Amino acid sequence: MAVRWYSVVVDCKDVRAQAGWWAEAIGWRPAYEADDEVVLVPPHALTDRARKLAVEERGPELTFVPVPEGKSVKNRLHMDLAPRAHDDQAAEVQRLLDLGAVRVDVGQGPEVTWVVLADPEGNEFCVLSPRD
Repeated sequence: MAVRWYSVVVDCKDVRAQAGWWAEAIGWRPAYEADDEVVLVPPHALTDRARKLAVEERGPELTFVPVPEGKSVKNRLHMDLAPRAHDDQAAEVQRLLDLGAVRVDVGQGPEVTWVVLADPEGNEFCVLSPRD
């Protein structure tokens, strides 16, 4: 028997602000909200059809929980986001910057095809080249 990937948990200072930022960034919606936890899921996960899927066919959640300390070092785990094949990477990077992301240099060099950004609390993520 194997376990299933249930959630990615993001530690943060401001749970609601971080969850709101990520909801806007990736187009996911809150499935659960409390003062100490917000859970985001893809929009299709909130439909009656999705609720009938076997648990093995459901995607993971993105869960935000509070921690007292701020981020102090580079992430050991990060998310890779990708525009669709017909979308523009530069436009998507600009949209995320306009939402409050910042560019981050983690030593990636100028020749890479991805862009490293950080969310408002400093968590790094990558925006890959367009793909499906």
